[in-house]
Amino acid sequence: MMSKHDVNHRNQEVVVSVDDLVPTDHLVRKLDATIDFSFIYPLVQDLYSPVGRPSIDPVVLIKMTFIQYVFGIRSMRQTIHEIETNAAYRWFLGFSFQDKVPHFSTFGKNYERRFKETDLFEQIFYRILREVANRKLLSPEHVFIDSTHVKASANKRKFEKKMVRKETRAYEELLQEEINRDREEHGKKPFPPEKFQKEELKEIKESKTDPDSGYYVKDERTKQFAYSFHFASDRNGFVLGAAVTPGNVHDSRLLEPMVQEIITHIGKPLVVAADAAYKIPFIARFLLTNHMIPAMPYTRPRTKKGYLKKTEFVYDKDHDGYICPEGQVLTYSTTTKEGYRQYKSDPVICADCPLLQRCTQSRSHQKSVQRHIWDGYVEEVDRLRLIPEVREIYGRRKETIERVFADGKEKHGMRWTTLRGLDKLSMQAMLTGAAMNLKKMARWTWQEPETA
Repeated sequence: MMSKHDVNHRNQEVVVSVDDLVPTDHLVRKLDATIDFSFIYPLVQDLYSPVGRPSIDPVVLIKMTFIQYVFGIRSMRQTIHEIETNAAYRWFLGFSFQDKVPHFSTFGKNYERRFKETDLFEQIFYRILREVANRKLLSPEHVFIDSTHVKASANKRKFEKKMVRKETRAYEELLQEEINRDREEHGKKPFPPEKFQKEELKEIKESKTDPDSGYYVKDERTKQFAYSFHFASDRNGFVLGAAVTPGNVHDSRLLEPMVQEIITHIGKPLVVAADAAYKIPFIARFLLTNHMIPAMPYTRPRTKKGYLKKTEFVYDKDHDGYICPEGQVLTYSTTTKEGYRQYKSDPVICADCPLLQRCTQSRSHQKSVQRHIWDGYVEEVDRLRLIPEVREIYGRRKETIERVFADGKEKHGMRWTTLRGLDKLSMQAMLTGAAMNLKKMARWTWQEPETA
């Protein structure tokens, strides 16, 4: 027999508390039981005036952002709409049914007036991470680093072209010192400072909507303004560090500062795993000289098809030269200001070589091979790659950092952003990482309450 539900029940008055409506195993209960959010008060105490009208509780403001990032709600405006009708969210904030939910612009105004240009969100991130460490859930001996692009809130067709100065690499001064030392060891004059300081310009597309974003080109179909979210994780998938750059900044620029932050806040890792984008001479040198093992993949030689590969020329460390497949020695010529030693062959010998057509297109029949002054570190990375334990650690990337990005985009609103500006995107990255850590810790440590 078909029945009909009486819709008049919606007007029925019932005496019930907010606590009665939240299931005992709801995620908000797990989050609330995991950490005491009162740690926020001393962090923001100096940002509030001691006189004047009482403000909205700063813990409520921060908890609202955790609701947004834990549950992957698109914006603060939508978060407020959800809080108004969701009993679990009200319970998490400590609101009754009668309490008025703050306007969606409240957090934005507090950000601009108080939280902007402070390290509040970084402190919140590391406070939660310390709690994870205190509960013995971290495994920071193996660190996995990578980045992902997040589409900026900007129209890709609204831009202007600009000529800007190329960014100086953080290790430029160290590289210049070693280049001049290398030249002197080979009997060459060191470069004067002005040779290195020559200003180089490049043309970029700058968004009119969000100038802090960078124009990112992946293929013909993927061209957009974006930001790069750089994350580091341990082997359990906890986020150890987060940083944001414009989408056109190369990944390798962030590894060294991120590892330094991890060393400062957590401790030195034994192994750092990263993909091929990070396999550059400086990073190899940085990790090995600081007694950390790089776990990086094999990279194919970028040689034109049909020509001899650089790997077919053997480097003789004792005599500082390359030996070609036909046995000729390529001797040292010079060290460039980019840090590459150049080795050149004898064109008289090369003219009659049977491999000439596969070796060089030079009209003078002279073969030139370049070797970075830090290439020895890259070769050590390649040697370590063959060790089964290191190869196994690198293979865990798909279970760790790649899963962090997948969860961040699918479950925590990291696929896009409604915010604009590098500062606000850095806040989003820190809060996303903190929310993911808090959620994982809450689920791993949750214990069902005992029934009476």
